[in-house]
Amino acid sequence: MRPYNDYKLRVMSESDLRIVLQWRNSERVRKNMYSDELISWDDHCAWFSRIQNSQESRHYIFELNRTPIGVINFTSINSVHNKCNWGFYLGETDVPPGSGSILGTLGMSEAFEHLKIRKLCAEVFAFNEKSLRFHRRLGFTQEGILSQHVWKHNYYEDIVLFACFADQWGGIKKDLLLQYGEKLF
Repeated sequence: MRPYNDYKLRVMSESDLRIVLQWRNSERVRKNMYSDELISWDDHCAWFSRIQNSQESRHYIFELNRTPIGVINFTSINSVHNKCNWGFYLGETDVPPGSGSILGTLGMSEAFEHLKIRKLCAEVFAFNEKSLRFHRRLGFTQEGILSQHVWKHNYYEDIVLFACFADQWGGIKKDLLLQYGEKLF
């Protein structure tokens, strides 16, 4: 595994739009999203314009040695209830093993330590075994299932609900420090 300090999150900028659209429109990413329709350049730019000053979302680029390799989003940020949803993906496929785990760890750190989120929520397609395992490995707890919730692949798919709380983060962070064997934060 590459040294953890080779990775970082930074705020998404206009210069990232082309690569993010390319990733988002790839079959590999679209198959695990609620909407799997191809996104036009104009729609993508309109989305970016809408999120620029939003208090309800934050969008980041995940980098390895200053090269963009993925995306993490925090949406439905609610300052009254101190909760939000997250979503993410590795856009690049030729990345070192463990990069996804580092993306998740950096994302949790951002949510709990910088955005001061109390409850981080996730919605995962029941067929997405890799993401289900990922959330469990990062310390998320399954809170429920939304049965036949989203039309995809010509039928209604179940959504698995996960959450992780800020008061769990200290223990999870400690476990991740032991797992990676180096300073993570």
